[in-house]
Amino acid sequence: MFADNVLIVTIVAAFLIAVLIGPLFIPVLRRLKFGQAIREEGPDSHQKKAGTPTMGGTIILLALIFTVLKFANAKMEIYFLLLVTLGYGLIGFLDDFIKIKKKRNLGLTARQKFAGQIFLAVGAYILLILMGHDTSLHLPGTPWKLELGYFYFPFLLFLLVGTTNAVNLTDGLDGLLAGTGAIAFGAYAIIAWFGQDYDTAIFSAAVVGAVLGFLVFNAHPARVFMGDTGSLGLGGALAGIAIMTKTELLLAIIGGVFVVETLSVIMQVVSFKTRGKRIFRMSPLHHHFELTGWSEWRVVVTFWLVGMFFAGLGVYLEVVTIR
Repeated sequence: MFADNVLIVTIVAAFLIAVLIGPLFIPVLRRLKFGQAIREEGPDSHQKKAGTPTMGGTIILLALIFTVLKFANAKMEIYFLLLVTLGYGLIGFLDDFIKIKKKRNLGLTARQKFAGQIFLAVGAYILLILMGHDTSLHLPGTPWKLELGYFYFPFLLFLLVGTTNAVNLTDGLDGLLAGTGAIAFGAYAIIAWFGQDYDTAIFSAAVVGAVLGFLVFNAHPARVFMGDTGSLGLGGALAGIAIMTKTELLLAIIGGVFVVETLSVIMQVVSFKTRGKRIFRMSPLHHHFELTGWSEWRVVVTFWLVGMFFAGLGVYLEVVTIR
């Protein structure tokens, strides 16, 4: 099964499934009037996107499930990855559904969303304990490890909640998250393959294919948005893969774009709360560049290139210097 071309076959299969599902699913979303509400305080150019179908992340998740069930072995590692991906995707689905039903840009309350994320993190931790998962952290670029023991749980909680929300913040422009996500998952497919964690590599490759297939419909001008269904699901998948490959700290490098986007929001809020001044014209950071006059496509491509740099650095640190 683990032929040299299995990752390519997995990517192509997931891509084709997503491309086939899209034309069937998007009209359904339109008929159900599952349109996106746009933030009033957002860039004026975004107002014309109001009504574009959302919850398109379902396309990604369906393509991922079908491909993983076909190409990966049924084992605890895959069950764990499906748990965190579909679990956080479900929270996003509920959030999207409430937004649509109430015709507003706010779905679940912050408390409700956080409670759901914590509940899933607890479930993930219990499953890891049953699997006998290593609770040490590998320091990127070094042979050193740090044993956390029972402190691995609060770290896991921070990793899962932080990653899902960071990825969610990045989903603000047509194709932005789909492209940066495909790049990050591609890096992890390489890392998992070289680490001989073949099923995690196949899972990562399936995400790459599913996201690229979705990008066919999400590239500017987008015919569908992934919504929180997709962004939270992808965040859960990304954190889950980092956990399975024991590269939890490396995720901060491979997902560098997501880290920068999150930091821009934190810096903006802290600066405004303490000094009454904004650092950026708008946060997350991609909106700042829009408001400086960059076209949406220029912002997206620039972020893709930055994502490639971070992903390449992460692969180098893990595969070349250590493995």
